[in-house]
Amino acid sequence: MDRLTKEKRSWNMSRIKSKNTEPELFIRHELWHRGLRYRKNPNDIYGRPDIYISKYRTAVFVHGCFWHRHEGCKNATFPKTNVEFWLNKFQTNTDRDMKVRTTLINQDIRVIVIWECTAKKAAKDKKIIDRICCEIINGSDTFMEF
Repeated sequence: MDRLTKEKRSWNMSRIKSKNTEPELFIRHELWHRGLRYRKNPNDIYGRPDIYISKYRTAVFVHGCFWHRHEGCKNATFPKTNVEFWLNKFQTNTDRDMKVRTTLINQDIRVIVIWECTAKKAAKDKKIIDRICCEIINGSDTFMEF
């Protein structure tokens, strides 16, 4: 049972942004501070990644743990009401994520996913950002998750 009224829950959900989220702004700031220049949500790159670093042909996605179903994460809770809707919504999101990832890799673009919970941890531990930057610059894997 939801603690909030239907109207209040709807209002809360309508305030959730898809661009320029707090974790995304933090990651962008840290990458820029370390000298990595990027484009935000470029139209010409499939899936419109949150960050695209053309010098390294790398697309960076900052995924919310709830919306993109970060496996094993405490933030990837499941709503108890309207279960069928949420099952469909989450499945659509994860299917789209997989299609975008596969398409970009086939176009020889490296894909890095940074989860919301990792971005929050990185705010306290800068070594995480250093590892991400090192992977962007020196990495050879076509897909990485942090």
